[in-house]
Amino acid sequence: MAAPNSSINNYQLHHSVNVEGTKNVIDACIELKVKRLIYTSSPSVFFDGIHAIFNGDESLSYPAKHNDAYSATKAEGEALVIKSNGTNGLLTCCIRPSGIFGPGDKLFVPSLVAAARAGKSKFIIGDGNNIYDFTYVENVAHAHICAERALASEGMVAEKAAGQAYFVTNMEPIKFWEFVSLIQEGLGYAGPRIKIPAFVAMPIAHMVEWTYRLFGPYGMKVPQLAPSRIRLLSCSRSFNCSKAKDLLGYEPIVSLQDGIKMTIESYSHLRAEHLHKRGPSRVSVYLGSGRVADMLLWRDKRQTITALLLLVAIYYNFIASGFILLSGISKLLLATSIFLFIHGVLPEKIMGYTVEKIPPSRFHLSEKKLRRVASLVASTWNAAVNVLKYLSMGKDWVLFLKVVLSLLLLSFLGTISLQSFFVIGLPVAFIAFYVYEKKEQEIDSLVLGTLSLGCKLKSDVVKKFVTSKKSD
Repeated sequence: MAAPNSSINNYQLHHSVNVEGTKNVIDACIELKVKRLIYTSSPSVFFDGIHAIFNGDESLSYPAKHNDAYSATKAEGEALVIKSNGTNGLLTCCIRPSGIFGPGDKLFVPSLVAAARAGKSKFIIGDGNNIYDFTYVENVAHAHICAERALASEGMVAEKAAGQAYFVTNMEPIKFWEFVSLIQEGLGYAGPRIKIPAFVAMPIAHMVEWTYRLFGPYGMKVPQLAPSRIRLLSCSRSFNCSKAKDLLGYEPIVSLQDGIKMTIESYSHLRAEHLHKRGPSRVSVYLGSGRVADMLLWRDKRQTITALLLLVAIYYNFIASGFILLSGISKLLLATSIFLFIHGVLPEKIMGYTVEKIPPSRFHLSEKKLRRVASLVASTWNAAVNVLKYLSMGKDWVLFLKVVLSLLLLSFLGTISLQSFFVIGLPVAFIAFYVYEKKEQEIDSLVLGTLSLGCKLKSDVVKKFVTSKKSD
């Protein structure tokens, strides 16, 4: 059964599909007297995002809190299917395939390729030693066939198989990041090498998730760097398939090695040698890929120099001269009015040069833009009100710390004078973005290498401190 993108941690979205949708299917099966229903669940129903799972079997209990909304709603849907077993002659069971991969996959392999092309594939979240169980797509299909055959059998075979859930894997646990390397290197890309501790990546992921909650309604793409994804990438998860083997007769029909080989062959169009002209850089995307990006990245040197001269003029005329806000605005409006009037009375051609007139429509604010601005203001206000509402409950310490740190940062920025902002901030903006675009990979490697070294030193210091305390 299908499900929304698990990267979207929206409970209502996943509940509508994984719970309400599953209930609709069950009701339809009962009404139409369908004999067998096999539900595709997930091993994530037992993952809390904290504790690793080694050789887990069906005796595991659901955690008090799941890693994300997808896992929680999958558990609810699975429980409904098992509960419906035996209703009006309906026999049910659940299959929990771990780490599905293979030809036709539109999420896992394409996301690995996208990360490689964006220069993000060099990073390993965690120590890189976490074990994972993957399942080739043909083995997943084979498991469903085995389940259908078992339920269709008469007597004790069907009775034992029905109303149960089964882990299904390739039965060949492998280090998660080794598997990723095999796929990426098989397609001609460099595998991950730089290790980032999970506790370093997690605050960044929380910030990305918070940003998506704010700007998701306005078209921001679903980020892959989410807290739930960090926990998935850094924890071990392996499962025991003995129950599926004994009661369903399941055995993998395609080995992990062959599955990886066929997967790589099926994505030949995504190989590195077929890489087309490089798309927009990461910094360009962050800047909106518009006029601001072109200006700060020096793509149109004439436009950039004009902007710099204009900002310098504003600085010397309104900021460095010590004008108060009202007089500064008045002077700026006066200069603008004089410029527009002189520009308006100029003839269309002067000494062979065409004077490009400013159309009146340039000064109009369209209804569409006005609505967009109003929507943004309303959304920002509602987000702020929601934050205050959750703070008043006194339960979310993470949110409280985020608010405190944000306000401290804002108060610090408030101590910086406008003059200092112009003198330091603007030159840095016109240089830093340009340099980062040209040396993106080198800067990323340097920063993350420094962070990793700092984390290692911190860990060593803590270990020495704990050891010395014990010896005392």
